[in-house]
Amino acid sequence: MNKTWGYARCSTNEDKQDITRQIRELKAAGAEEVIFEYEHGDAKTKKELSMLLELAKEGDTIITLEVSRLTRSTQQLREIANTIKQKRLRLVIVGSITVDCRTGQIDPM
Repeated sequence: MNKTWGYARCSTNEDKQDITRQIRELKAAGAEEVIFEYEHGDAKTKKELSMLLELAKEGDTIITLEVSRLTRSTQQLREIANTIKQKRLRLVIVGSITVDCRTGQIDPM
């Protein structure tokens, strides 16, 4: 059975930013499990995002609220998109775009 994952990120630690809003919105958008981390958007390695991309299986969906939650780097975004394509996943950026590599479609919302 396919799983719907959520990914939330804040750039500062728990004492300075509250990540619960993102988690709540991701669950409302259909995420069964939310992976989150505190890491700067420009960081070359985001441990939890890397783990999520590794865990996700063909047919799974990854939901995030904004592109900036995934990365602020065009190169990193391309790498993530390549992983989505190679693993035949679906990426949903809430209210923005869906990249569905299960069928090869890119659908504006």
